[in-house]
Formats: sequence, C-alpha cells, structure tokens
Amino acid sequence: MAAGGVWVFRKDGVMELEREASSRKALVYVPANETMRSLRALERRLGSLGWERYYEDRAVVQLHRRDGSVDLITLPRDFARFRSIHMFDVVVKNRGHFRVVDL
Repeated sequence: MAAGGVWVFRKDGVMELEREASSRKALVYVPANETMRSLRALERRLGSLGWERYYEDRAVVQLHRRDGSVDLITLPRDFARFRSIHMFDVVVKNRGHFRVVDL
C-alpha cells in the first residue's frame, strides 16, 4: 500500500509529497462546535461566510468569496481525500470560524 500525503509546491517552485502526520485530524466549525464530516456540510458553513463555488471538476471543488477577494479554497470532491493541508487552508482563510483538532 502506498504511503499517504499531499503534493504541494514549495516556495522555490518544486513540487514534493508532504507526508501526513500519523495523528488523525478533524476540522471543526467553532461557532457550532460541529466537526465537518462531509463536503456538503463544509460548503454549507463556508457559504454562510460568503464563499461560493467557483470551479469544479471530477477531482476538486474550488470556492471563492462573493466579495471579490482573490482567495480560493480548493477541496477534494471525495471527502475521504480531505487532508490536514486542506483543513489549514480553510482555517487560515476563515480565522476564528474553524480550527483543526487531533482525534
């Protein structure tokens, strides 16, 4: 079985496989203390914060802010592929609304 990870671009433009930590993580919507367990639930919470679908294909869904911000959030369509790198992207772009916790 192949080791898990996410391909990321480093600052120098090189792409590398970032290994997932051994501990499992979860994304929590802070105001409701709700663990995000599906793309649908996450999109609903992000929608209430002004995010909407921008682009989608068979592998990913991209969201952008309705207010014209240049920020994008890219999520795997298959929530089983939702990793900590995606979680932290959501947290950084929605400060105070989400947090990542260890399971």
